[in-house]
Amino acid sequence: MSALSELKQKLRQGRVYRRSDLARWSKAVDRHVSKLVEEGVLVKASGGLYMTPSKSRFGDVPANPAKLVAKFLNDDRFLMVNPNAYNSLGVGTTQLYNEVVVYNHKRHEHCELGGLKFDFRRKMDFPKTVTPEFLLVDLFNNVKHLAENHEDVLRRAKDRAVDMNAKALRKAADKYGKIGTKKIIESLLV
Repeated sequence: MSALSELKQKLRQGRVYRRSDLARWSKAVDRHVSKLVEEGVLVKASGGLYMTPSKSRFGDVPANPAKLVAKFLNDDRFLMVNPNAYNSLGVGTTQLYNEVVVYNHKRHEHCELGGLKFDFRRKMDFPKTVTPEFLLVDLFNNVKHLAENHEDVLRRAKDRAVDMNAKALRKAADKYGKIGTKKIIESLLV
């Protein structure tokens, strides 16, 4: 069996690999990766990052975005927040965004991985999961980046804040809010 065939057998559908992962199984990793990309067995997601798409009756299915981000960062400590989630707060955000914000400890950049757009933002602290309180704090932090009318969104967000769990919202604001966000939340919860 050829070295290339042996490498192919190691690959699993739907997985993401760094070049260094593939180098463990090949002595000619660059030549083998190039051949596998040419054959469509591997898809280049980014420099040094490859994925093996899963197959469906509709064609190739890209890798799970969380797996893609974890392998890109080489770290599983991150939080993905899609600005479309602000719609769930009922504050009048209706735009659809095609870039996911990734809070992490390593990178700060906009990039495309496997055809998906990501906005990596390096933060010292962020929760493990998105809660409604964190989402509202994040909305206040990032309202200037939204396509909607900022004043209208802020007015509705302030109304929404009053209806939320005050203790959880205050905690989220203290821990994750920018200075302006903390002031707004504190003024609403007095």
